[in-house]
Amino acid sequence: MEIIELVSDKRKSVIITSMMKDEVKSLPKGRFYFNWKVLEESSTIYKLQLSGEEDILGLVALIHFPEESRIEIKLITSSRENIGKKKKYDGIVGCLIGFACQLSLEKYGEFACVSLVPKTEIRQHYIEKYGMLDAGWQLFLDGGRLLNIVKKYVLCV
Repeated sequence: MEIIELVSDKRKSVIITSMMKDEVKSLPKGRFYFNWKVLEESSTIYKLQLSGEEDILGLVALIHFPEESRIEIKLITSSRENIGKKKKYDGIVGCLIGFACQLSLEKYGEFACVSLVPKTEIRQHYIEKYGMLDAGWQLFLDGGRLLNIVKKYVLCV
């Protein structure tokens, strides 16, 4: 997986790993939106980092719904310095969504699905940028759309 350093237009390799409870508790206040500590019991939290570096650039909380062959993105965010027009890196959220899609494929095969409940103000952004489909209060990816996200952000094709 790769993100793009905007100032140099260089691709940088990233890794995504699950977070330990003590890591979640030690997240710097103000660097990430949302209260991640409240999600520890109900979801698995993953962090995105540049390969070989400690700095966390993005977070995603995932919940598995095996009876529905679905993974829900409960929360997703980039670090504050990677949001908006002056961000340092592009592709953080795409890689995190791609990671969720890849997990869903590994677990549920051809029935894989990834969903999220977006904030109203960014709903259209998820539809336009990631090809998500509208299912009422949730947006989702499945089938070819899910595979396209894996190809773009995980396999970097």
